Amino acid sequence: MSSLREDVSRLGRVLGNVLREQEGEAFFEKVESVRALVREARGGGSDAALRALLDEADTELAENLARAFAWYFQLVNLAEEYERVRSLRGREGPRPQSLEDALVTLKERGLSADEALALVQSVELIPTFTAHPTEMRRRTVRAHLAEIARELPDLGEEALEHVTAHVEAMWNTPELRRLRPTVLDEVKGGLWYVASIGQALPRLARDLRRAFERVYDVRADVRLPLRFASWMGGDRDGNPFVTPEATRDALALHAARAEGLLTDVLRRAYTFVSQEEGGEARPRAEVQALHDGVAAGADVDVATRLEALAGELRTERQVRTADELLGPPLTLARVFGRHLVSLDIREHSALTGAAVAHLLNEAGVRDYESRSEDEKLAVLTEELRSRRPLWPAGQELPEDLHRAISPIREVAEAARRVGPLAFGRYVISMSESVSDVLEPLVLAREVGFRVLPVPLFETLADLRHAPDIVRSLLNSPLYRAHLGSDTQEIMLGYSDSNKDAGFLAANWALHEAQRRISDVCREAGVSWRFFHGRGTSIGRGGGPASRAISGQPGGTIGAGLRITEQGEALSDKYSHPLLAHRNLEQALHGLLLAAARPPEALPPAWTDALTRAADASVVAYRALVEHPDFLKFFEDVTPIHEIARLNIASRPVRRGGPPTLQNLRAIPWVMSWTQNRANLPGWYGLGDGLSAVEPALLREMYREWPFFRAVLDNAQMSLAKSDMLIFAEYLRLTDDASLGREIHAAYDRTVRLVEDVVEAPLLSNEPRLKLSIELRNPYVDPIHRLQVELLRRARAHGADEDMERALLLSIQGIAAGMRNTG
Repeated sequence: MSSLREDVSRLGRVLGNVLREQEGEAFFEKVESVRALVREARGGGSDAALRALLDEADTELAENLARAFAWYFQLVNLAEEYERVRSLRGREGPRPQSLEDALVTLKERGLSADEALALVQSVELIPTFTAHPTEMRRRTVRAHLAEIARELPDLGEEALEHVTAHVEAMWNTPELRRLRPTVLDEVKGGLWYVASIGQALPRLARDLRRAFERVYDVRADVRLPLRFASWMGGDRDGNPFVTPEATRDALALHAARAEGLLTDVLRRAYTFVSQEEGGEARPRAEVQALHDGVAAGADVDVATRLEALAGELRTERQVRTADELLGPPLTLARVFGRHLVSLDIREHSALTGAAVAHLLNEAGVRDYESRSEDEKLAVLTEELRSRRPLWPAGQELPEDLHRAISPIREVAEAARRVGPLAFGRYVISMSESVSDVLEPLVLAREVGFRVLPVPLFETLADLRHAPDIVRSLLNSPLYRAHLGSDTQEIMLGYSDSNKDAGFLAANWALHEAQRRISDVCREAGVSWRFFHGRGTSIGRGGGPASRAISGQPGGTIGAGLRITEQGEALSDKYSHPLLAHRNLEQALHGLLLAAARPPEALPPAWTDALTRAADASVVAYRALVEHPDFLKFFEDVTPIHEIARLNIASRPVRRGGPPTLQNLRAIPWVMSWTQNRANLPGWYGLGDGLSAVEPALLREMYREWPFFRAVLDNAQMSLAKSDMLIFAEYLRLTDDASLGREIHAAYDRTVRLVEDVVEAPLLSNEPRLKLSIELRNPYVDPIHRLQVELLRRARAHGADEDMERALLLSIQGIAAGMRNTG
């Protein structure tokens, strides 16, 4: 069996051979020269020869050099993913962070079998696919890479020839999208991973069932506490292309994929469930009927009927047939159903409010938007108590109301056709008041459909006010009657809170908001679930999901967790059934253990210390981003304008209005700082925060407080991926590098303080990640240096089409090298 290093070496030779054949020996030698010169420069030697080579490179050479190193990373990433698969296949016996590991821990904590079963069935993990633009690879390229990945288990001569064919084709395939992807393109891109998830789910369900039996010596039909949701086709906040028609198309695609998955797995079950009962082929006939019903689009409750059939087989002592042969279709029916994923609608509160104001105005209620909050609540309460439609029946909706109301009509129709879980929730961005949360109910009433609103709290101020808003909402008799026994979801935004307040203050505000909102819901007797809007980068709440879940405050899990999954994280987690299985297994492990923790009374010394640290950090962070020269500096030393021109998403990089830092979306903000390796959103302000607390107390908090340990471990990842040597190259692009020098000094100070708290060098607890970063640097460095040179030329003389393409390819190459870019 080959090793990661051997796989990387073989793939590197394949790429080298293709470069020789397609571009000539001279170009291949140029690639090797750049790599050697970069190694010399990083080792402390002179970079004069490297600078001279890059200065002399014309645009075509610069573009091809960037492409060559970018393709190297695409292949290395494949090899690393397969190494993880190989590692998972090679393990025997119980492994850490498995479902059995979680149940063993629960038993050690004193939970009986009944209590553990009740816990598992009381929570739910809901990964939610979003189309946030951090996956830059075209679907054509991903298809080539998938074919190469299939050959990695045995890279013999025949396999290498096949791999070389795909690398050769990729080298001559445009990496950049000529057109911005449509919303439906994004939906299809996200659903690309459903196939491998579908293969992973039956094994995961079997693992849970067997683990429960081994740990508690009890056989139970323990259900996988898991389902999936999506924003793709429903996330309308700032995206004019998510039209009602796009929502309809997304829902239709969901239903079609669900039908395909169910019919395939039922067809396989039909082949093997061949028993007869009393001379009748009852089990087989029932599976056949279910298959035919799903294929015909009939209203078939697959899960309920399979449960009944499994029960009959167990009664006949055919337990293995029920578990192993009916298990796969039953698991997919429970998790995916006929809807596949639950589609949310998300809209900005300002647009929802404007639509409600338009409706009210038509009904004679004037000036709604200018009223006070109390006046708005009085109007909304009165309206929601009545049944009158605000828009005349049969009269065509104007465009603004069509865009606001018709998506609800589409999800209502899908819920009627394939089941209520076709629609998820109505998420309100920038929820700043109770009226923001109630307004979607007025829009839904026009359709005659019930929606459950989810307030999204994003900025530092919103997070601090969130508990009071939730309390007022749950104190409303009208809203409580609407909610009934359903779970109240509350969404917390990592992106804008980080951009608003910096890394440490945002993390602490999120922690405190969860703790206080949980207390509010508990006191109100309401079931609740937090929805975490996490990105892939540390600056947007990224990092290992199991670590993030384990670090949740005790007593805040409620009815489970929702977590966004997006961009390159989808590939990293779900590109292979074994990776999908392991990612979901680890996340469920964290969820079960976190859900079992009761509300915790944290030592006042800890909370006081972190409050002081957060306050100090936000002062330092805002001093930087509110500096009068910061916006120009940011645009000088990052490729933000070039990122805006990448055709990687249907959504613009800014919300409406002038080009300010405030209306810049968090993903391009984070992506820009990843490109120049400052990684500022993942650590800036942390050093000032740590300086405000006694070192001994910080070490105690790191050792004993899971939340604080998760925060600092994530900061270690971000600091380790930062590179001030590369950042210094980007500082050559600005006339005034004084802010850059401040960032560099803050970085050095933060590293010293973090290492003092964790009492070890960065990433000592994650040696594989540390090695990966060290191995990647010599290969990503050339793309950084090429990007700086291209930016310098473009800004001095303008960029023609060739230079623009080369610049965009450099962005893509760095993203491939760094992996978690947004």
